[in-house]
Amino acid sequence: MKIELLQDIGRQLLKEIPLLKQKPLTQTALGVGASGDKTFPIDKRAEDIIISGLEASGEPLTIVSEEAGIHDIKGGGRKVLIDPIDGSKNAIAGIPFYCASIAVADGSTIGDIELSYIVNLINGDEFWAEKNKGAFLNGERISTQKDKELYLIAYEAQTPGRDIQGIMPLLSKSRKTRCLGATALDLAYLACGSISIFVNPSLSRSFDFGGGWLLVREAGGIFTDIKGNPIEAAEISLKKSTSLLASGNEGLHKEALKLLRR
Repeated sequence: MKIELLQDIGRQLLKEIPLLKQKPLTQTALGVGASGDKTFPIDKRAEDIIISGLEASGEPLTIVSEEAGIHDIKGGGRKVLIDPIDGSKNAIAGIPFYCASIAVADGSTIGDIELSYIVNLINGDEFWAEKNKGAFLNGERISTQKDKELYLIAYEAQTPGRDIQGIMPLLSKSRKTRCLGATALDLAYLACGSISIFVNPSLSRSFDFGGGWLLVREAGGIFTDIKGNPIEAAEISLKKSTSLLASGNEGLHKEALKLLRR
């Protein structure tokens, strides 16, 4: 699969999805998706666009998507992880920070991801990465933060009362913190140096972070769980599998792990 196919899908998303955000908080859930979260019209339309684009490629693929679950195209093949709207709570509330994330894997684990594409559905920023070929933002090669200063730490807190307390030693050392609400987009902006560290102490699903994992790695960053363990062996599935800690460089990552162990 070539990045151009994913960019074509991104263009279709950017043409249609903004039309669905004009009436914040008026969307009614259509039901519950395969991951257990509520599915809204904006989620369903984005997923339909992505799957339709993948079907048009003619390749045998196995879709792993937040809404549709596991879905084979032409009998199944390489796995494609899809988060049609990452940050859907933002989208429903009218908060302009959400994206679509697609990652392609030639195997069944995170380490097998070889192509990823994330598109910011508000401003059109396109991030992509190919294994061993680098990471890009709108066609320009990107890299993570190079120094060890904790400029900005982004985090996800699915259970704030528990999660924030556990990561407070790290957050308190940062100049600025943000909880932006879209993991894939957090990781994309970390890959281009805008964010120093991203942390999520709760378990995430592979489609939440798969695209961001390859972007961060190809841009020069470090990506483990919050204890410093590799996550390459995490299974590509609908299950919640691992906590997340991504940093711009090894020095930042070592400092983050030291603070989180307190």
